[in-house]
Amino acid sequence: MDNTTSPDSSPAPAVASLGGLRRSGNLLFLLQNLVLKDFRIRYRNMSLGVAWSIANPLVMMSVLTFVFTRIYPNPAVPNFAVFILCGLVPFNFYSLALNAGTTSLLDNQSLVKRVRCPRRIFPIAAVLSNCLHFMIQISLLLALVFAFGYRVNRHWPWLGFIWGMEILFMSGLSLITAALDVYYRDVRYLVEASNVVMFWLVPIFYSLEMVPARFRLLYLLNPVAAVVVAGRTVLLHAQAPAATLLAPLVVVSLVCFAIGFAVFGRLERNLADQL
Repeated sequence: MDNTTSPDSSPAPAVASLGGLRRSGNLLFLLQNLVLKDFRIRYRNMSLGVAWSIANPLVMMSVLTFVFTRIYPNPAVPNFAVFILCGLVPFNFYSLALNAGTTSLLDNQSLVKRVRCPRRIFPIAAVLSNCLHFMIQISLLLALVFAFGYRVNRHWPWLGFIWGMEILFMSGLSLITAALDVYYRDVRYLVEASNVVMFWLVPIFYSLEMVPARFRLLYLLNPVAAVVVAGRTVLLHAQAPAATLLAPLVVVSLVCFAIGFAVFGRLERNLADQL
């Protein structure tokens, strides 16, 4: 029997597969380092370090609680402090992640020009870096939930899903703004202005029931507002989020992520020349 290997039985597919695994491993390594770099740089040379992730929402919660329980009291909302924090935590993630994602390409322009990798990784890494702050603030929120006498209920698994949808939405939105910011440097200032507008359009210190019925669908088409309402439903009312709340959240988040990939892919070819 002839045991020689024929030319057609070469290990080329296996080599290609190994090459793909190496590339995937390199991308994961780069993503991990970008996430950790962004996280460390944010609090470098700060005496309180990551404690600022807790201090910021606590200060805002305290101020808003004072205003809306002493100056403009709202007796219809019990445990106003934890009610406020349920809104502040998703909003803070939106604000920090979008700002960081928008400037991610310009902040890493030396890497963008020198390292051969999908440039989508930079805005996505910026969003994931802020997930670390997000988790710290979620821990604070859950601690306050327990402090106010609420307990774990069977609907808590929904929390991971709704917060995951916000991360997906922010990744798509950051892909769009990051690419546009390279071509139009005014985009970052529009993003900063949008944070102020969003603070009032997300039901942070008021409930969705206070919004006139004709505007509620528009509110629910905003994934950040939907995450706030869904989080309160689970944590404070021990109920599963309604399908009318989850459906727009899922659809808008997925569509935004798909559009972000498409827009970034369209603008990616000339990014290095524009930096």
